[in-house]
Amino acid sequence: MTSINPLNEKVSMNNPMTTNPMNNMSSGSAANMMHPISNPTTGHHINPLNAQINPHSVVKPVSHHDMIPASVVPAAHHTAPINPRTSNLAARLPHRRGDHHMFLTSDDNAMMKHIEETHIPDGRDFDVKPLVHIIEDIVHRATPIAGHVHEAKVQAHLEALEEKAPHSGLTDILNYLAYPIHRISMELISKCANKEDAHSTTMSLLHSLTTYAWDTKVVITFAAFAQQYGQFGLLAHQYTTNPLAKSVAIIMELPEIMSRQDVLKHKFDAIHDLIDKMLDVTKCIIEFRDVQTSHSQHVITQELEMLINTAHISTAAYWTMRAAVMCAAMILNLIAIGHEQISSTSESWELSSLTHKLANILDHLKKVLNLCHQKIEEKRQHDAFEALLRLLRTPHIDNMKILSILIHSRDDQLPLFDGTHKRRVSLDVLRRKHVLLLISDLDIAPEELFILHHMYAESKMQPNRPESNYEVVWIPVVDKRLTPWTEAKQMKFEEGQASMPWYSVAHPSMIDPAVIRCIKEVWGFKKKPQLVVLDPQGKESNNNAYHMLWIWGSLAFPFTKARETALWKEQSWNIELLADSIDQNIFTWISEGKCICLYGGEDIEWIRSFTSSTRAVANAARVPLEMLYVGKKNPKERVRKNSSIIQMENLSHVVQDQTLIWFFWERLESMWHSRTQQDIPGESDPILQEIVTILSYDGSDLGWAVFSRGLAEMTRGKGDLIVQVMKGFDRWRNEVSDITTFVPALDRQLRDLHSPHHCTRLILPSTSGHIPERVVCAECGRPMDKFIMYRCCIE
Repeated sequence: MTSINPLNEKVSMNNPMTTNPMNNMSSGSAANMMHPISNPTTGHHINPLNAQINPHSVVKPVSHHDMIPASVVPAAHHTAPINPRTSNLAARLPHRRGDHHMFLTSDDNAMMKHIEETHIPDGRDFDVKPLVHIIEDIVHRATPIAGHVHEAKVQAHLEALEEKAPHSGLTDILNYLAYPIHRISMELISKCANKEDAHSTTMSLLHSLTTYAWDTKVVITFAAFAQQYGQFGLLAHQYTTNPLAKSVAIIMELPEIMSRQDVLKHKFDAIHDLIDKMLDVTKCIIEFRDVQTSHSQHVITQELEMLINTAHISTAAYWTMRAAVMCAAMILNLIAIGHEQISSTSESWELSSLTHKLANILDHLKKVLNLCHQKIEEKRQHDAFEALLRLLRTPHIDNMKILSILIHSRDDQLPLFDGTHKRRVSLDVLRRKHVLLLISDLDIAPEELFILHHMYAESKMQPNRPESNYEVVWIPVVDKRLTPWTEAKQMKFEEGQASMPWYSVAHPSMIDPAVIRCIKEVWGFKKKPQLVVLDPQGKESNNNAYHMLWIWGSLAFPFTKARETALWKEQSWNIELLADSIDQNIFTWISEGKCICLYGGEDIEWIRSFTSSTRAVANAARVPLEMLYVGKKNPKERVRKNSSIIQMENLSHVVQDQTLIWFFWERLESMWHSRTQQDIPGESDPILQEIVTILSYDGSDLGWAVFSRGLAEMTRGKGDLIVQVMKGFDRWRNEVSDITTFVPALDRQLRDLHSPHHCTRLILPSTSGHIPERVVCAECGRPMDKFIMYRCCIE
């Protein structure tokens, strides 16, 4: 795959390119850049920067002559003394103005090929981060002069550095790299003294460091420059107070140089900006190295390797090393030619251009690095997800292993919060128990919490019962990849946690992304809360027992699919199943054998007409009748007002708690979901048909009513038909002899008025879980059409 290298972007210059630095670069020129060390045994020359280093050997010091590059050893005819201020030594030093063309090459690909050809790594891997920490400390402390803005930046850097713990590996790394750093420092001095241009010098350094990894090459070069910069900065800081520093500074004419602070501020500000970019790019290069070599990461995939290649690390290393060469040359030139160098404006411009170049390189590296981390994280999460699936399918002795994966404790923190005793606890409190994982987002409805709280407290009233041997754990699903964690979310989490008497995770961050993926893809979580049941061995026995708990409470224990099927087989359609415990009076009315009427709707005029006509019929037929208003799902202000009017006018009983009205409809919806998952065709399932009928009543704007004699016969009808039948009671009075005949007679009258023309609506929220593809109409048995409805109801 051919890719365009964005790091070879040309830096526009005012001066045209006159020469190609590659034309002056021979493949063997770098070999003689440093004075070789002779092997006393073989007589062969050894380049200490490329030689394999035995980690157990002791590096012996070499003679002063050996440490001086050959290029700076004086020849015999160079005997005349030289005055650097008056002679032509300045002309012999690298004049930076002619280096403008070095930012441009006639063939970037050819240059990059030459750079790559210098790279023959021997496989050694050095952790250079401790050395970078020292370099950073040197360059920020050594700045001789800085403007106010840079002074603040330097101070911020130093404060950040002081907070970092010193790296224990610094001594180890210097055992291997201290000598190469010194040799590269000498080579920098040599190249500057011989008028080498920045590109040729950088290529020479690359040849000298051929066996090292890219990050190590950069850090060695950076450290060599930092050593020179630090020495200069040390003199600049101390020559006014330290006698020794003063004497050395006088020889270097440093006081005269430092007297031009007005000009030096701009120059050192430009150097400081470039150094900051060099540090940032160096850290990025090291991070790429970590991505490729870290044993904690997953195996590097071909896709990730191709992505890393697009970062063009070699190009970034070249330009960072070249920046170090330029900064070193400027410091050396400043010492060598003084005021002429201070007043040079071309250098400041070159520094600015190179800073811009490194800024572009840094942006590109960060983008690719972010993509690499995304790929690694995706691979990690994929592997973690697959491992979790295998773990869920594997038998276990108890539930501890599964729970420790689902709720990941970090730094040995207690992972659970005990809502009853308000303290952190370990996972051991759940060992070998049935565990119900309450899965929701942070916006769990207060009505749901109220009902769950009631059921949980009821189950714990008799802890010795088998059906009380379960625990609930709240698992809040918060995907930080989609929405960041905020203080508002933290407060909402803490409020929800404080309102729960059961266990909850100590913090949502303990839920790994792979677990969140399992919750969504395997257990089918969308928006509506659900209860995933794990048996005492940690095996999933039900991916959503929410509907079972809503319908039967703790009677549904152990909340398995088999238990759900068994409960439905024992169940028949009656007022107890429909109404459950929304009003305690219902059980009294059942025991007394009364007729019970549940009705709903929002039209208060229909409610008045229905209750008055029904009361009149019951009185005329001498039938003991009790009526209870159950409103509509999601009771709002109109239902509250209706309840107040009904009570004030003594029209019927009402459900006192609006939450129980909500629960009546929510539970009926749970019946529909649970029943549709039973292996019973909808058109031949009388219980499901009755459930659908009541739900469809709530989907309309009209009233409705259900009549039942105790736990015996039942009938139901739409509001307008029921009022019509009640007002025509005289026509069917003779069919009612006592309470046992009232409901059957009413049922016959409603069936006689039934019209084939109807429009039945069944409205279910999209977040309610499983939605069957086929639902039959309770009125005619035909399949219902499925539509998507958006509704906004504001009262």
